[in-house]
This record gives sequence, structure tokens and C-alpha cells, in this order.
Amino acid sequence: MERRRNRQASQSPLIALKQLPALVVLERIPVPVLATGDDGSILFTNTAFAEMVGRDPDEVLLLRFHEIFHQCPDSESSTLSFVHALANMVVELAHKDGSVVRALMSRSAVRRADDNFALAVFQDLTEQLWEEER
Repeated sequence: MERRRNRQASQSPLIALKQLPALVVLERIPVPVLATGDDGSILFTNTAFAEMVGRDPDEVLLLRFHEIFHQCPDSESSTLSFVHALANMVVELAHKDGSVVRALMSRSAVRRADDNFALAVFQDLTEQLWEEER
């Protein structure tokens, strides 16, 4: 452990940043993040997303897309097409307690034609929208 600290202290911040694995960065940012596969599997979630839906990250990883998203694609359309269609829109997510979480979902950060997963960030708008509806 001591060797690691000394090596990191001697590195420039840019070099240290370049060496950070993507999943470590995604976990550390305080913004809800979710990655889904085209088959409806949940590939990655960070703690912020899990907390937003009232679960532990490991619980979210065991769920399927249709168990989190209220507006679920029909069986003939792909999960990725559905995610891309809802980009920059408010989606309804299932909270563990049965309530609905309304969140603005970003466009997928990965959008190449050959990508077989989508990675989106979310902004919880539940409380704000609830207040506006009063």
C-alpha cells in the first residue's frame, strides 16, 4: 500500500486520471448511472442510481430492464432502441417500495452502431415534479 501512495504522489494528476478504470470513475461520480444490454440485462449501476430506486447496487444488477422502467418496450423491440427513443426525456422508474421515481434520462454515452449496450445518467425529478403538480 505504501508503494502505491508514493507512486501516485509522484504522478501528475493527468496521468493518474488516465489510469483510472472507467467503472471506478462511474461509481465515484455522484450522478445516477445505469448501463443496460440489448437483452434487457442490467450491466452496471452505481451507488447513486441504486439509492435513487431504493436498492443496493447488487440488487439492481439482478433485475431486468422491465423491472426498473415503467414504460417497457414490447417484446419485439430492442432495449437499446427504447433507451435511445427516451433520451433526454422524463422516465418512470420503479422504486423498491412500490413508488414511482421520475427522472430525466440522458442520451446514451455510447452511441456507435456496433455498441450492444447503453449507458445513461439520470436526474431525479420526482420531488420537483410533485411540487409543481400541487
